[in-house]
Amino acid sequence: MEEAIAKAAALIEAMEYIRRFRGRIVVVKLGGSVLEDAALQQKLLTDIAFMATVGMQPIIVHGGGKAITKAMNEAGLEPVWVQGRRYTDQRTLTIAEHTLVHKINTPMCQTLTELGCRPMALHSLSSCVLFAEPIRLAGENGRKLDLGLVGQVVEINAPLLKTLCADGTIPVIASVAKDKTGGKLNVNADSAAGKVAAAVVAEKLVVVSDTHGILKDLNDPESRISSADEEQIKDMIDSKIINDAMLPKVDACITALDAGVKKAHIIDGRIQHSLLLEIYTDKGIGTQIIKE
Repeated sequence: MEEAIAKAAALIEAMEYIRRFRGRIVVVKLGGSVLEDAALQQKLLTDIAFMATVGMQPIIVHGGGKAITKAMNEAGLEPVWVQGRRYTDQRTLTIAEHTLVHKINTPMCQTLTELGCRPMALHSLSSCVLFAEPIRLAGENGRKLDLGLVGQVVEINAPLLKTLCADGTIPVIASVAKDKTGGKLNVNADSAAGKVAAAVVAEKLVVVSDTHGILKDLNDPESRISSADEEQIKDMIDSKIINDAMLPKVDACITALDAGVKKAHIIDGRIQHSLLLEIYTDKGIGTQIIKE
């Protein structure tokens, strides 16, 4: 009886949030070990199916860095990194595109269909909604570093995404973009998610990965920061509390907030129902980032 009462209380707590977010777009970025563990991915997609069932309008953006590295190794290619970014030649891009589309995007859409949803695969081999220009990093002596076929997203087909969401379809976006000449560019999935959230002015951006939000001390999982504003985030970047792989996630959140997105969240997808707990409960379990 007590367990049943607790479940009812949880539903009542969720009701306020369900009502508040009905009809609102929420961009969910999936990455990290979440994409390596089939059972974990199934649970997260079930959470997203729940969101859609109660009237939210989710958009999924996914990467696949670990799977791409594995596929490159199997093809006898050694990844080359330039300032923390993967150098991408044509062969690497072909492997990345195949992995993102056929190994990650297609199965994800199949799972959502089995869960009673209507997903639409959006990627460089079908309808592409990401458009980018090549990145050139600043090197020593003012020289530009060439990353090959790597881009930064500069435009999103927001009208298509909004139309799909209004029709009850879940867009599932892989992180390969097209350039102005019709060529293809590998793009960072965190950055792409931030740009998507900004373009559709989503209610929320939720970055789901294998990190337990932002930690004051990287060696102490109990040091999670539950909430921070932009000013605090910038201070943590300056003091190196936020660095490495967390930087593009935080940058994506700031991009979204600057465009009018109300809240951004960084959560650990390995925790059961982390997505629902962050959105539909009072306490949440990750780090939320707000404008001020």
